[in-house]
Amino acid sequence: MALFTRSVHELAASYTPDQRHAWAPMEPDLSVWQARFDEMTTYVADVGSRPVGFLSIQESDHIELLYTHPDFARQGVATELYRHAIAQLPDSANLISTEASLEARPFFERQGFEVVEEQCVIRHGQEFRRFRMICNRRIFPTS
Repeated sequence: MALFTRSVHELAASYTPDQRHAWAPMEPDLSVWQARFDEMTTYVADVGSRPVGFLSIQESDHIELLYTHPDFARQGVATELYRHAIAQLPDSANLISTEASLEARPFFERQGFEVVEEQCVIRHGQEFRRFRMICNRRIFPTS
């Protein structure tokens, strides 16, 4: 949870401080997070014994979470997590989806995703702009 919180607060510069606090409270409810993780498959990238990123997939075709530790941002961690995760998907998962933040949208576009809907969601009284994106698995970049 520390990685998630730092990632949101330090890397999500397109959102206001109030939005970032609503998105990632400094004291997260661990029981809520445990229940979320119980419903997903999560891959963690480590350097030594230090987690530097994670990606969670829900229902074998939806990327629910993708976060990188700020100290390792833009060093290929998210790309490696993404490539590993899609390699594990069942053959039946042809269309992959996600809801991307303002910061994450360019990453997913580089992976072949397209915006299908701009969304406005409310979390803890704060309004957030994000993007529903999809990618046909057959066009996933291989390099």
